[in-house]
Amino acid sequence: MTTKTIKSISLALVLVALCGCSSKDSTSTSNSTSSGTTDKSGATAKHLKLAFVTNNASDYWTIARKGVEAAQKEMPNVDVAFRMPADGSPAAQQQIVDDELAKGVDGMAISPTDPKNQTDMINKAAGQVFVITQDSDAPNTNRACYVGSDNEAAGKQLGEELKKALPNGGNVMAFVGESDAQNAHDRIQGVKDAIAGTKIVIEDVRLDHADHTKAKSNVADVLVKEPNIAGLIGIWSYNGPAIYSAVQDAGKVGKVQILCFDEEDDTLAGVKAGAIYATVVQQPYVFGHDSVKMMNAYLNGDKSAVPANKLDYIPTLVLHKADIDAYKDKLNKLRGKS
Repeated sequence: MTTKTIKSISLALVLVALCGCSSKDSTSTSNSTSSGTTDKSGATAKHLKLAFVTNNASDYWTIARKGVEAAQKEMPNVDVAFRMPADGSPAAQQQIVDDELAKGVDGMAISPTDPKNQTDMINKAAGQVFVITQDSDAPNTNRACYVGSDNEAAGKQLGEELKKALPNGGNVMAFVGESDAQNAHDRIQGVKDAIAGTKIVIEDVRLDHADHTKAKSNVADVLVKEPNIAGLIGIWSYNGPAIYSAVQDAGKVGKVQILCFDEEDDTLAGVKAGAIYATVVQQPYVFGHDSVKMMNAYLNGDKSAVPANKLDYIPTLVLHKADIDAYKDKLNKLRGKS
């Protein structure tokens, strides 16, 4: 595997420069209207138009928006359009990318929905502007860098927790929007690597195509057809709440182990209640902040802003029941809820 660039960033750092936000697809703009702005170092920075494009409209991205907004406050020469495809489809994401290119952005940070089939989209954009991927990578494209979690390592973290949750083994089902998305592929592979040699078996990966209703019905179907299933894994952020809700409806809380990713409210509630064994969380605030920071630095002449290996990994964290209250306090501050 490529040598990793690991950032040791304290979670406390994500509590600075907070401001309000909306969960709707919108454009966030800074106060700068000039062609050049003096940055904190006293140097004149070019005024830049940037775009941050998510892969769906999950609440998870509210936290990333906070990071983008904080970066804009620190870098008044930057205007950032924060865009979310409402249905999470590659077509909707394609339209957003095309729209932003037509508006003349200088740089774009994209979380590709289907990287294997979006090579042309990313390469076209990279041929016109500075493009990085964030949250989910597309390593076989011309993107300049990836900013986000080491998803294979995160998958291994979850796999280690799965071994603790199922010490005697058992059959497990995984759930995700699209298995071709690089983050989904890497997380699933990481889980498989961690459980290799154990009696834990991942039977299948059920897809919901970012349809939250389908995400829950997939779980409900498994619980009916496979009453002896031992574990359920949610790969994308909304899969955790979908699994938790379906298990509650089926009256099987405590009878099946649930492990998932990310920090949606219902996921954290499930962990605190003891219904979800653990969740592996990312730092989307840092994805947003550092993506803008990298684009701004590179486009203003600092080529060292992009690591030599083109990978800027942000550490993931494992949360258990005892961790939830303190983590949620910090999360609520990021979301502007306290």
